[in-house]
Amino acid sequence: MPWPDLVTLAGTRARLEPLSPAHESGLADAARDGELWKLWYTAVPTPQGMAAEIRRRLDLRALGSMLPFTVFDAGGRIAGMTTYMNIDAANRRVEIGSTWTARSAQRTGLNTECKRLLLGHAFDALQCIAVEFRTHRLNAQSRRAIERLGAQLDGVLRAHQRTADGNLRDTAVYSITAAEWPTVRAHLDWLLAQPR
Repeated sequence: MPWPDLVTLAGTRARLEPLSPAHESGLADAARDGELWKLWYTAVPTPQGMAAEIRRRLDLRALGSMLPFTVFDAGGRIAGMTTYMNIDAANRRVEIGSTWTARSAQRTGLNTECKRLLLGHAFDALQCIAVEFRTHRLNAQSRRAIERLGAQLDGVLRAHQRTADGNLRDTAVYSITAAEWPTVRAHLDWLLAQPR
């Protein structure tokens, strides 16, 4: 079995279950909530393309480079997807990414708790030395969310990759190190304790 093992992570606002083809319908509904696939600066599957995206992520899981999750909200409704990706088992590093959340679940604390659960598992259970986050340089909403977590900007990879429309993407790379995790954990726990 590839590292890391399959796991379900749960808090009060979110539950992360290993991605399954059985989640297709709920994920398609979540993508329709806000028509997220129309955002030019990120890659969210269309409802019609959800089955192919699930297969793609599960194929990457089989290769040991991704551990994909389906995100459920506090009411048990599917709200999106997230992953550990670019897994480097030898160096105990992962990236948290390929994340998207239904419009109605954004700014509810769900994403903050998802990141708290994933970071906690990465540092406390998997003993990671660092966790990365990457986003389009021009995705201001995502960059603010990553910075709000306490991640530090490592740099921008210019002309890093092509987007679906063929344009070049500059990628902002952030990380949290194991040494920073206790402070970041306290910060995230404080954020999650604030009334919404």
